Amino acid sequence: MSGVRRAPGGSRIIERMPRSLTAKSGCWLTLLVLLLAGCVPLSPKRIQHADRIVAVSDDSWVDCARADRCAEPSPFMAQADAAIAASTPAQPHNTVTLLNIGQNALAARINLIRAAQRSIDIQTYIWARDDAGMLVLDELVKAARRGVKVRILADQLSSLNDPDLLSRLARASRNLTIKLYNPTFDAAHSNYVEYAASLLCCFNKFNQRMHNKLFLVDGKVGIVGGRNYQDAYFDWDPQMDFLDRDVIVAGPAGAQMAKSFRIFWHTKRAVPLTHLRDVNAEILRHPFDAEPWTEPVFADPQRVARMRARAEDPAWLQANLVSHSLNVGLVDYFYDLPSKAKAVHGPDSRELTRDLMTMIAGAQNQIVLQTPYLVLTRRAGRIFRKLQKKQPPVQVIVSTNSLATTDAMPVYALTYKHHKKFLVDYGFQIHELMPHPAAAAEMLGDYARLSGIGSETSSPHRGGRAPIEPGNPGPRISLHAKSLVVDDKIGMVGSHNFDPRSANYNTESGVIIPDPVFAGQLRAAILRDAAPRNAWLVAPRHPIPIIGDASQVIGDLSRQLPIFDIWPWAYSTDYQLKPGGTPVAANDPAFLDNWEPVGDFPEVNLSLTAIAARFVVAFGAGIQGIL
Repeated sequence: MSGVRRAPGGSRIIERMPRSLTAKSGCWLTLLVLLLAGCVPLSPKRIQHADRIVAVSDDSWVDCARADRCAEPSPFMAQADAAIAASTPAQPHNTVTLLNIGQNALAARINLIRAAQRSIDIQTYIWARDDAGMLVLDELVKAARRGVKVRILADQLSSLNDPDLLSRLARASRNLTIKLYNPTFDAAHSNYVEYAASLLCCFNKFNQRMHNKLFLVDGKVGIVGGRNYQDAYFDWDPQMDFLDRDVIVAGPAGAQMAKSFRIFWHTKRAVPLTHLRDVNAEILRHPFDAEPWTEPVFADPQRVARMRARAEDPAWLQANLVSHSLNVGLVDYFYDLPSKAKAVHGPDSRELTRDLMTMIAGAQNQIVLQTPYLVLTRRAGRIFRKLQKKQPPVQVIVSTNSLATTDAMPVYALTYKHHKKFLVDYGFQIHELMPHPAAAAEMLGDYARLSGIGSETSSPHRGGRAPIEPGNPGPRISLHAKSLVVDDKIGMVGSHNFDPRSANYNTESGVIIPDPVFAGQLRAAILRDAAPRNAWLVAPRHPIPIIGDASQVIGDLSRQLPIFDIWPWAYSTDYQLKPGGTPVAANDPAFLDNWEPVGDFPEVNLSLTAIAARFVVAFGAGIQGIL
């Protein structure tokens, strides 16, 4: 780019501007254009035009004339009817079923979609265009076409961000309605430049996401937990599958879930498809020639067919799901309000966080906590310190990710940075998941058994696989479940990660169930994941030769610095149980006779990952709240 100035004699001199200045100017100009465009809403005329096109071109055909919308039988709907009939306002009854295996959770959803008679309401953070995401979408379209009212509310950041797909869905059925929550610049799809612009113009709004997960059928059967709609959450990803958890709740607790969904559905941040710039433009571009909704093309159609058959097989449902159901009393569904970031409704805006802190603070004997991201708020830290001052101290068992299993390396780096505080000040017993645990077949169900994953004879490593290396077969397992058990009496399953983002920014939801039998089921599932054959134990490092205890003093000083934490020898490291060893505690004199150190980042051979983690440990203290 060139600039022009006048010489003293009047002649023109053409100057070449620096390339860096040109690039910066172009970048800022792009951001400015995006900011100005994003601040100008779509005209009412364009929205009305798109609404008219949808109204006259959507599929109004209803396949079923029966009052029950041709619903198929479901054991979970039968559970709900029985629980509601037995309930009184003073003594509610609900039936709950833990969903620890992803494929079981997917089969339960398909079964319930086909059993719906009136309505299906879904909230989620992620909805992908892979087999699992498209399978559920296809089942929902079919339910809408037989007369069921289907509503989907998905956070825009990672969901259904294809304008062409959304244009088709807008016209797939008159009974199907979709909204995106908190869209960047009122568009379904946003590129990285637009994300950057949104951070500059409206960071507080952009940073608050809807992390709730709710699946509600006919207002009486709900699924609550941590799973999104993507292959990895249902054990279908060939590279990495999430170890996650949901719970089916059948009974009057569905009324609380319905109230929560209505609040989010009618908030201003829930934007209809015709109000989104790119979807609106796609509808106007193809008013009457949009491709109709048809059966998706699946990457693995045989797997999809098996799942659909399983979802309607009474014997399979009974053996794998219904036989584990529990009849309980009260089930409380807690949820943050959309105004959480502003807290305009006071403490009630952060309802779930408040009740989780109350649960933890009331512990008398033991807390069993499972979270993918062990980065606690200051409030939680104060509570755990008080629990350690009790006599005897409250035992706290934590199941979380290792660097080899996490999907968020910077967050793990901050966990690693604060291991000493967790172990010494909070008294945590930390168990970090192995990427290929011995119990993988239990965790992943049929997929692991068919693939031979997790066989203890498949590798000399007790995790069942060799360390992560380029070309190593998968999938590895990453922990995504968020659960809590207090004193073997009360259990929580939800979307809350127990971290600053879940506490202060994202809206979250979950169920709290004060039932000892349910708490026992949940506790057993978490302790299985934390068992020595499935997880490494984080414990104090054996003294370093020569410098010995001086290393710990230097490390303590390094961790207290506001930014830099560069001392390479942390207070703790990971340990693996020796063959035939007894899992004694870290303070037992025989600890090193039974456990062997495996390094700070076991089974991570990619040096770049380890280097990046060290970098975040050293320089990432200021981003803890954002992560």
